[in-house]
Formats: sequence, C-alpha cells, structure tokens
Amino acid sequence: MAGEFALIDKYFARPTPSAVLGPGDDCALLQPTPGKQLAVTTDMLVSGTHFLPDTDPKNLGWKALAVNLSDLAAMGAKPRWVTLAGALPAVDEPWIAKFAEGFFACAAEYGVDVVGGDTTKGPLNLCITAIGEVAPGQALRRDGAKVGDQIWVSGRPGLASLGLAHLQGKVKLPEPWPRLCIGALEKPRPRIALGLALNGIASAAIDVSDGLLADLGHIAERSGCAAAVQLVKLPRLRDLAGSGESYNADLRRLALDCQLAGGDDYELCFTAPYDQHLAISRIAAELELPLWCIGEMVANPEAAPPGTVTVLDPEGVAVEFDHKGFDHFA
Repeated sequence: MAGEFALIDKYFARPTPSAVLGPGDDCALLQPTPGKQLAVTTDMLVSGTHFLPDTDPKNLGWKALAVNLSDLAAMGAKPRWVTLAGALPAVDEPWIAKFAEGFFACAAEYGVDVVGGDTTKGPLNLCITAIGEVAPGQALRRDGAKVGDQIWVSGRPGLASLGLAHLQGKVKLPEPWPRLCIGALEKPRPRIALGLALNGIASAAIDVSDGLLADLGHIAERSGCAAAVQLVKLPRLRDLAGSGESYNADLRRLALDCQLAGGDDYELCFTAPYDQHLAISRIAAELELPLWCIGEMVANPEAAPPGTVTVLDPEGVAVEFDHKGFDHFA
C-alpha cells in the first residue's frame, strides 16, 4: 500500500510553470504579477454535508476546485494557484486516481497550478485554498451596492438543489431534468469570465453558494441597504411537470424554493447601476451566458433588520419564504 508521500508524488505532483517553486518543499514560492493584488479564499467540503458519500470521485475532484474558483470569480479575480489538503479514511487508489483526474481537469480548464497541500487519515474532508489576482481597486466586493442599482443573476439557479433533492429521493424529476440538475450539482462551472468582464461595471457581487436570497442578503447588509426581488423576473425552470403530464403544483413550488434558497449553484449574483444595463446585455451575448435582471436595491425599511430581502409577486405584494438559504449551524 502506498504511503502518504508516494500518493502525493503519484497523483498530485504536476509541473507548476507559474510558480517560482511548487510542491516538494515546506512552502511554495509564488511571484505575483507586478501591480496586482492577491485574492485568497479557502473552502472545505465535508462528506455528508457538502457532497453525498457515493458521489463520483471524478466529479468530486472537479467540484472541490470549482467551488473555490467561484469565490475568485465573485471578486473579479483571475485564478493563478491552488493548494489542496485532504483527509482520507483509507488508501483507495482507484478513487484517488479519479479524484485527481477531475481536480486537474478543472485546474487545466481555468489555468491554475496546484502548488502544494497535505494529506492525512480521517473522515473524508477536502480543503482547498485558491489564490487569484486583481488590479488594485477593481475587486468586486459585497459592500458597493447602492439604492437604485439593478440586481442580476447568471445562469439558472435552483438546478443544483433540485438535483440533490432527486438524489436524496425527496422528488422524482421527469426527464431530461435529472441529467441537467445532477450535472449542475456535481460539476458546477465557476463564472470566471463573467467576473472578469464585470470589473468596472458591477457595483457588488457574490457567488450563490448558500441560496440566492441568503447571498443577496449579504450584499444588502454589507452595502447598508435592502433588496427587492420580483418573482416574474426570475429565470423560469420550465416544463418540470414533464411532457404530457398534468400541471404539478408541488413540483413547481419546490423548484421555486430551490431557485431562491437552495444554494450550491455557484452562479454570480451582482448589482450594477441602471446605466450599465446595455453593457451587461453585451456581456451575456459575448459569453453566451444568460444574465437575468431580477430586481433592484432599495432603502432598508424602517425597523427592518439590515440587509432585508423582499420577494414581490406580480402585484407588488411581498411573498413570504420560511427558508432563505443554507446555514451550517442553523
């Protein structure tokens, strides 16, 4: 059975041309691009909390890296380097090989080098640190939204949460939705190109990891205002009842709950002044990525907690949702 360092050398030691010194010493040595600031993020993925224990290891390898790169996308940063630390319950080389395949496929697609990490024995737990670069003053922060700014979201939030509900047996999705939703759950696409394109256009941004309402609430709270989302402007998840089947109200309601509060989408939610609407539409066309204007930032209501997010029906009446997102300790 291979030991710790043999496993690292066999599956995770790869060339790191962008690093002064890559894996093999106590630290990697990195040289940032002159005039750039570093953006650094760390996320853990724990078996049974962030992914199902029987998740395909190749997809898990992709997702473990992708969700960290999504944080860099939300800051408008260009990914450069990552480190990977993992606890493994046992040495399962076929599993490790597939995980590494997915991890390095994602690294290659988004142009990052894996410059270090660690392994240990324990319950399956993965921890990635991702490092990117951004020009000074250009980072997309959460605290820049202003009253009157439009609220946008990319892609189709809700698919990943629906995929999880399907895998957990809480709902049986009609074809072709299982493939689409499970794909969104297990192989998310970090919106790096979008984040870079929004530099100088968006006023604030966040990635949708815990739920659209919850994450938009973080922008509102940090920016000292509130948010109003219009139901009729949300991207529609069509035909969930299946071809030839009767209208399924329960499934439609579940889809809406997943869209607003499900999380695990890794789409970008961002705000921008109204006069940037045309520029954002051009970005959507250039990237071939749907971008939806779903509401606007408003003044925080009197006596309301900071960062209030209100969902409005077509008549402008507030719609209550008991669940607004994921919280590890709630």
